[in-house]
Amino acid sequence: MKRVNVIQPKAILKVIAILVPLLLNVNGHAFAASGESSDVPKNSAAAVAAPAVAVPAAEAAHGAEAPEGEEKAGDVIMHHILDNNVFAFEPFGSINLPKIVVGGYDISVTKHVVMLWLVSALLVIVFSVVGGSYKNLTNRQAPKGLANAMEALVEFIRLDVAKSNIGHGYEKHLPYLLTVFFFILFCNLLGLIPYGATATGNVNVTLTLSIFTFFVTQIAAFKAHGVKGYLQHLTAGTHWSLWIIMVPIEIIGQFTKPFALTVRLFANMTAGHIIILSLIFISFILKSYIVAVAVSVPFAIFIYLLELFVAFLQAFVFTMLSALFIGLATAHEGHDESAAGAAHH
Repeated sequence: MKRVNVIQPKAILKVIAILVPLLLNVNGHAFAASGESSDVPKNSAAAVAAPAVAVPAAEAAHGAEAPEGEEKAGDVIMHHILDNNVFAFEPFGSINLPKIVVGGYDISVTKHVVMLWLVSALLVIVFSVVGGSYKNLTNRQAPKGLANAMEALVEFIRLDVAKSNIGHGYEKHLPYLLTVFFFILFCNLLGLIPYGATATGNVNVTLTLSIFTFFVTQIAAFKAHGVKGYLQHLTAGTHWSLWIIMVPIEIIGQFTKPFALTVRLFANMTAGHIIILSLIFISFILKSYIVAVAVSVPFAIFIYLLELFVAFLQAFVFTMLSALFIGLATAHEGHDESAAGAAHH
């Protein structure tokens, strides 16, 4: 009995030593390499030759596990995030979009271009339906359904974004701000549906929107102040001795604003999709149903719901900052006092 009590704990330890690495998905060739190296003296010729033998063996085992044509998790994630000429509808197949090169310039149709066309078509359809529903309303009727939702969003942008940040004369900038808001919102939401692609996750799209805001801001500043007032605005009202410092800072500031708009929208929309896909692939990488049920699926659903909120938030932030930049560029001295007096009356 005493002999059995001595041997049994050792047997249990051996079983644990074998099972723990298996549960951690450690490859079998790693155990063989570690076992061989522990038995060979460090200074022997076999120890010197062991790494040379182990490396090809490890490469062969790795090649057996990951075939040459098989995609890695990172490749699949980047394939879904980046723009390309293939619209995949797995497992039903894929559509190869046409490649067009004119005068050495690649103007091929990509999946993000298709999503931009789709968003534009949806905006025309939705607001045509909303506009048609208003024609059938009487003075005593209120809009319902889709028209009611769109009216709430339009009023929010008009009062809390355009009027609050631009002030007097905000009406002429309202069409642009509404277009930017709904365009970004639809792009963000369509990127969350199956087989969809997020056009706002493409830096070229966000850069183009930011350039539009830049030109609208500069044109509004010229119209509000004239050429002389615009140049005086670059001095920030400081003494002439500080112009050598302030003018370069103000000029750089004119270009950092659209850069901030570009990076903020692009980074937020791209990061959310990378996180969702990474959480899903954790269970495939670890090959564990427990990880899938306890980690991947719940956290992916949570991030997906968070992305719905981010879709509205980023559309609002881009529109609000655009209105803020326009308001700062068109603001006159004493504007706040006159606006406060008008509000008081």
